[in-house]
Amino acid sequence: MSTEQPVVQMNAGNLTQRQIYVVFAGVTAAMGLSALDGTIVNTALATIVGDLGGLKYYAWIGTSYMLTSTVATPLFGKLSDLYGRRRLFQIAILTFLLGSMICGVSQSMWQLVVARGIQGIGGGGLFSLSFAIIGDIVPPRERGRYVGLITSVFTISSVIGPLIGGFIVDNTSWRWIFLVNLPVGIVALMITNKSLKLPFTAMQQKVDYIGATLLVIAVSCLILGLSWTGGSYGWLSAPTIAFFAAALIVSIAFFRWESRAEEPIIPLHLMKIDVVRAIVPLMILVGAVFYGANAFMPLYLQGVTGVSATNSGLLLVPLAVAVAGTAIIIGRITSRTGTYKVWPPVGAALALVGFIMASLLGSTHAYLYLAMIASFFIGAGMGAIFPTSTLAVQNAVENHEIGAASSIVIFVRQLGGAIGLAIYGAIFNAQLEGRIDEKLIQTPRNIKQLESPLREQALEVFAHAVTTVFRMAIPVLIITLVLSCLIPGRQLKGRAEATSP
Repeated sequence: MSTEQPVVQMNAGNLTQRQIYVVFAGVTAAMGLSALDGTIVNTALATIVGDLGGLKYYAWIGTSYMLTSTVATPLFGKLSDLYGRRRLFQIAILTFLLGSMICGVSQSMWQLVVARGIQGIGGGGLFSLSFAIIGDIVPPRERGRYVGLITSVFTISSVIGPLIGGFIVDNTSWRWIFLVNLPVGIVALMITNKSLKLPFTAMQQKVDYIGATLLVIAVSCLILGLSWTGGSYGWLSAPTIAFFAAALIVSIAFFRWESRAEEPIIPLHLMKIDVVRAIVPLMILVGAVFYGANAFMPLYLQGVTGVSATNSGLLLVPLAVAVAGTAIIIGRITSRTGTYKVWPPVGAALALVGFIMASLLGSTHAYLYLAMIASFFIGAGMGAIFPTSTLAVQNAVENHEIGAASSIVIFVRQLGGAIGLAIYGAIFNAQLEGRIDEKLIQTPRNIKQLESPLREQALEVFAHAVTTVFRMAIPVLIITLVLSCLIPGRQLKGRAEATSP
């Protein structure tokens, strides 16, 4: 492996506090757009299909974004280590804006699917580089509060996405869901162009094109296989097995290649660091349960309350508030104390309590309050785990590898989420198969419109299916709790500040 490394200096007076705030505003605006666009389209899908046609491409609108954003995350992280955060962040913004513009003017479903893929490339880059940039401009000791704020922005943006999407569709055209990104993205681009001037000395480095290609193929096969198991094909169908087999074979080739590449896309030597080695499996498991909660709690709330998909987002406010509040508070505490070790176990314990509550949900409206309390505990748990895990990894690696390390954390969390959603979806469908009309699964709020006693029977089946998913998450969280206790504690480097954003 090459011994020459780009020089990326941790901020130690290079930027004033005001400049840090300006950069932080630009970074959070860009990453907020990325998070928002992951969910804003959900409530507009029916309207889009009605306008453009092409029902067979329906699922691909979400799949294409998830696929390209997942693949782009480690690529942007590593390339930013080689060529500088500012250049790659601006490329990510421009790519995201290009995808948004094409989405807004698309005349067919396949054009929209391709444009969503372009958006995903930019979105994945924005997500991974946001954490890396904060790692560049703020010492680890002060970084907790900033990472906590970024986590809260991401979560709130994800939750309010369906609300904003529904409002735009109801009052204007669905095209504005994408076109509204342009002015905000341009402002973020202007801010980062003026203020994001980090000390960086580029060296002659060879880009690992072979590793990048193998990674793209492996992840694409895995996500496509997982995405199609619950729709077009079953788990044991020939196409699904072929995708999974290809993902396994190419993954083995990828890791073999990366072990001897000069500048690997995913530096495997980072796994020799005890903190990274503990965080990676933890993030896979946390991603699986958190994405599952985000998917199935709204489904339950729609079925029990009969509200629309848009309004059910309002019932997830406790989850968003809990994530944001916990992330910000713990971020401030870690900055003051200089340690993070206690918070992942606390977060895992809180999430475990939340999922135990969720597993007790019933089919009547009275359980609505228990669902919201459970969401609050789950959110508080994730707010304690997500930012501290990123902070712990950044603190454990060398400055010139912050981009790659940050992107690995996000990458494995997204992969865990994709795997978890597929498995939980299979469990959910198995509980409903032959017991409830498939149309009611697509629009669960219609269950409330059934005549008695069919309504009560359908609600009972539906609630049982959802709570089975939550019960299956409990053993995963117990393992998560054990793993979180094994994370090595290291004192955060750098100085503590009296001021805060």
